[in-house]
Amino acid sequence: MKAVQYSEYGEPDVLHVADAEEPHAAAGEVRIAVRAAGVNAFDWKLRSGMVAGGEPLAAPAIPGLDAAGVVDEVGDGVTDVAAGDAVFGPVRGGAAAQYAVLTRWAAKPDGLSFEEAAGLPVPTETAKRVLDLLATPDGGTVLVNGAAGGVGSAAVQFARARGLRVVGTASERNHDYLRSLGAEPVTYGEGLVERVRAVAPDGVDRAFDTAGRGALPDLIELTGGPEHVVTIADFQAAPGLGVRLTAGGSGERRAWEALGEAAALHAEGRFSLPVERSFPFSEAAEAHRLSQEGHVRGKLTLVPD
Repeated sequence: MKAVQYSEYGEPDVLHVADAEEPHAAAGEVRIAVRAAGVNAFDWKLRSGMVAGGEPLAAPAIPGLDAAGVVDEVGDGVTDVAAGDAVFGPVRGGAAAQYAVLTRWAAKPDGLSFEEAAGLPVPTETAKRVLDLLATPDGGTVLVNGAAGGVGSAAVQFARARGLRVVGTASERNHDYLRSLGAEPVTYGEGLVERVRAVAPDGVDRAFDTAGRGALPDLIELTGGPEHVVTIADFQAAPGLGVRLTAGGSGERRAWEALGEAAALHAEGRFSLPVERSFPFSEAAEAHRLSQEGHVRGKLTLVPD
């Protein structure tokens, strides 16, 4: 099969399309013919060696954590899907390939494109996991820092579905977009505390940091303490400030039930995660460049050439 690969850590140009061995579904898994693969920030952090801990790349790697496609192989013990079903979910072994193995999945709603579905798994799981950790009081207010990206967009919509008020930070070009999701937008950066207090004079109960960029002290001030803030982005500052950092790593409870929740909300017209741009596999490097710039509204995806 053809797959996007990299044989060394580096800049986006290390990505290329080459032949790879086909994966197969083990017990409890399904294999899909990939129609689209999501691009997440973690993909380029892996490709760049940022999270390698100095260890060399053992073998050519296929990027991508999320995929959507049509089931063509069902592992032992799987009874809820069959060959020919359209599904989406997180992958084992890389998503940007002609075939990928899913470890969790949900049925793709008819009104959801494969590109849109491929963008959902990591953002929805992350958003639900953090919102569960924050445990915002019923009817309370949550501040989402970096609300226009994939995780932020999912968090806004899940929070609104829980009946929470949402204040979201983003650049001004994304303010109308945030309003369409049900958030009250403010511009990030210097002066954030004053801008948020102007919008939410009664205060903010919890804060979800998806972007980092030095916002944690402001989020702590707004919520009244580090115990009310969770970050997925500020690895350096969080420990010293006493802020919970969650990255979905080993030992953390993953919230994969978010897949079905997002699908159900989409069917009700209450959830969407727009695809800003879709690239063929052969242009994976450009998708990674855009992801690294950090100003994407919604998601980027890759599709087979």
